[in-house]
Amino acid sequence: MSEIKFILNDKEVVWEGNKAARLLDVLREELGDTSVKCGCKEGECGACSVIIDGKLANSCMVAMGRIEGSEIITVKGYKKTKRFKVLSDAYGEASAVQCGFCIPGMILASECILRENPHPTEAEIRVGISGNLCRCTGYNAIVKAIDIAAKEGEGLW
Repeated sequence: MSEIKFILNDKEVVWEGNKAARLLDVLREELGDTSVKCGCKEGECGACSVIIDGKLANSCMVAMGRIEGSEIITVKGYKKTKRFKVLSDAYGEASAVQCGFCIPGMILASECILRENPHPTEAEIRVGISGNLCRCTGYNAIVKAIDIAAKEGEGLW
């Protein structure tokens, strides 16, 4: 058993357990953050995406031992930001939401795209979401939503 300290959505967490445990499982099963979806468990679908120290990561591929001292943001925490409101409205306007399973990961991927480049091209958006799979809406609506958010959120990113 190891003690690991990290920041989760602006709150300090002290967790005790096996360093090899997956961040995805700890977030969902022990810390109750079900905004992180469990998809493929192989780092392929992006449903479990979180932001770790400013970078998008598949939480199913991250061992707890790696996150000591890190800051982790999930959609549950991100929902409290102005940026989320802009993205949420843009996804709604573009009809980019259907089943909602991929959306938490897509929203966090969108945040990372816009954080890195507030005015991405369509090609840059497509590359930015390429690690996140959507089986319902299709990528055109999501790309449109991110483009709308870039325009509507001028100055936020």
